[in-house]
Amino acid sequence: MFTTMNLPLHASLPLSSRSWCCYASLSVPQPQAEPQLLNGNPPARPLDRKEIRLGLPSKGRMSADTLELLKVNPRQYVAEIPQLSNLEVWFQRPKDIVRKLLSGDLDLGIVGLDTVSEHGQCNEDLIIVHEALEYGDCRLSLAIPQYGIFENVNSVEELAKMPQWTEDKPLRVATGFSYLGPKFMKESGLKHVTFSTADGALEAAPAMGIADAILDLVSSGTTLRENNLKEIKGGVVLESQAVLIASRKSMIQRKGVLETTHEMLERLEAHLRAIGQFTVTANMRGSSAEEVAERILSQPSLAGLQGPTVSPVFCKRDGKVTSDYYAIVICVPKKALYKSIQQLRAIGGSGVLISPLTYIFDEETPRWRQLLSKLGL
Repeated sequence: MFTTMNLPLHASLPLSSRSWCCYASLSVPQPQAEPQLLNGNPPARPLDRKEIRLGLPSKGRMSADTLELLKVNPRQYVAEIPQLSNLEVWFQRPKDIVRKLLSGDLDLGIVGLDTVSEHGQCNEDLIIVHEALEYGDCRLSLAIPQYGIFENVNSVEELAKMPQWTEDKPLRVATGFSYLGPKFMKESGLKHVTFSTADGALEAAPAMGIADAILDLVSSGTTLRENNLKEIKGGVVLESQAVLIASRKSMIQRKGVLETTHEMLERLEAHLRAIGQFTVTANMRGSSAEEVAERILSQPSLAGLQGPTVSPVFCKRDGKVTSDYYAIVICVPKKALYKSIQQLRAIGGSGVLISPLTYIFDEETPRWRQLLSKLGL
């Protein structure tokens, strides 16, 4: 899975123009001879490998969003990001990313929280480094038909009290979540339940008579409604989105993994902080920097993150250097951009320049300190 190309990690995440926003080149090793297969499988890599491996989803919506984040060629099996030293990017099925983190074949991964919860099963070696990458939003939820015996059932509590469910005739639930499903039902007081494991579209199962309810990922709920299904109160198992996860053993034992994790975390935090923010630069005539700042701060949309930066603009007139103008720089959210420009003009601003922000590095992220605490470092 390799080619050579210039790779802007500066990219936009689908749901709200997100990206890593660092420019990198994607280096790819030259094609090598196909490895010999052992019982139909490629030989395992040595346990003492030196490269650091990041697993990314190879298929599905999570894959598309993550590839847009990193601008990586999805037709490759493995890629390298030179800015992150000694890092290889491997494309795998989401559940295999979790499994290979546990087996030691991967060090880091980006998957949905639902995948971590289902296939990680609270394993202590899996650590969620960043729990909110702000894309891939969905929820794992229980849904039942809107009709028949379920017409007036609107909560898990009411579902559990239905007399229809007995040991001989349990509630039949179709789901692809064979770990989270039974765990949730037990915790919700539903004693007589049986599960049929399935992948893909489950919405037709109740209408076909092969299930009474489904437990599946829901985004907007439109597909459920189109199939005459409804979510019920107390039926949400978990809220999910993309998360950055890592192997505890790798971060402690494998050289460079903790440092790479730190850099990835810093970049992600800085980018997420910069989403929808713009730098506004303008010139303004004034008698002093303080007087210009006073005018700027009188406008509610021009305060910026911590206040405006005001600096003199020097020019030469009649052989003398003067500073009749001041350059002001502020950070403005996208939704307030046009209003800010209007307010700048109203107080004498001119030559307004706008540019999107890619990173806003603040104080060191609390998530890094939390990670070190989890590792006992």
